[in-house]
Amino acid sequence: MWRAIAAVNPLMHWRGSARRHGLKVSACLLCVLLGVSTKSVASIEIYFIDVEGGQSTLIVTPAHHSLLIDTGWAGDGSGFQPGDPHTARDANRILAAARDAGVTAIDYLLLTHFHIDHAGGVPELSQLMPIRTFIAHSAPSADAERTSPGTQAAYEAYLAAASHGVRLQPDPGQRLPLTDLEAIVVSSGGSTLKSPLAGAGTVNRSCPEHAAAPRDLYENPRSTGLVVRYGRFRFLDVGDLTGQPLYDLACPKSLVGAVDVYLVAHHGGPDVAIAETFAAFRPRVAVMNNGVSKGGARNTFDALHRLPLEDVWQLHASAEAGDANYQPARIANLDTSTAYWIKLVANEDGSFRVQNPRTGESRSYPPRPR
Repeated sequence: MWRAIAAVNPLMHWRGSARRHGLKVSACLLCVLLGVSTKSVASIEIYFIDVEGGQSTLIVTPAHHSLLIDTGWAGDGSGFQPGDPHTARDANRILAAARDAGVTAIDYLLLTHFHIDHAGGVPELSQLMPIRTFIAHSAPSADAERTSPGTQAAYEAYLAAASHGVRLQPDPGQRLPLTDLEAIVVSSGGSTLKSPLAGAGTVNRSCPEHAAAPRDLYENPRSTGLVVRYGRFRFLDVGDLTGQPLYDLACPKSLVGAVDVYLVAHHGGPDVAIAETFAAFRPRVAVMNNGVSKGGARNTFDALHRLPLEDVWQLHASAEAGDANYQPARIANLDTSTAYWIKLVANEDGSFRVQNPRTGESRSYPPRPR
């Protein structure tokens, strides 16, 4: 059963806004007042937003509901220093993506964990856009604060913002309250699925005897991860999940099964270049939410190059990866002077398209063979 914490009656949901495609102002106003979307969507959209090596991923459903996974950093990204929301770097990048998608509120905000590169932008974003429902695991430990300063402050800011909406705390195996796509929690608070998802459960013959050690012992292994399924399309995002919980999803059986797109855990850091996880999830396409100097480890790129992937898309060129970076057409930002997102549009039949707005490059992928 879902645990609702400090719940209040949220505002009635109203969807969408005029998209600046010739609609009259009066018609736009009527759509807003009646809660009718002006955008007809037969697919889901996923925006991988550039937050300089943190995470923020916006998912817009066919019925125009919005699920935001993480909020990037506070302020200018130098630490947990919330300030004027109108000048906050990452909150405004999220706002820009939401406007491009035609959504005016975040229906569901899921924080994978409380490190400041994932949870820092909550207070500023909540002043720029209504956030209806807040989803996260329980409080971080004191050890997390010692190893990652600002974690406790980010958690307290999250609690303050969540007091104005509905707060949910998931357990692995539970489905998020979205009606037009399936989003199942696969890890949270250090626990993982106890049994395979439908269609999963294959023995993973690449498994070693023990899990690889995580770089962070406290908060990253508590990350809330989920599988999003729309028809035959499947997307996996596990935040910074590392160590034993990530191993448990992959070994001795793959509890998640094959996915079309995998947001590489922990920004592609050195502790996720783990062959057994890629063997378990079998992604067709990997996305790296690395920064120029955060994440994007050389050994992880080397591991990706050894895989039978159809593509890897990066939010930034990685300074550490050097010549192991993928081709520039697959990289949204070559340095820190730009802030392009990567956009994915997926259809119910399992086909999808990935776009790089910096170059106008896009590639379409047919459904995975049955």
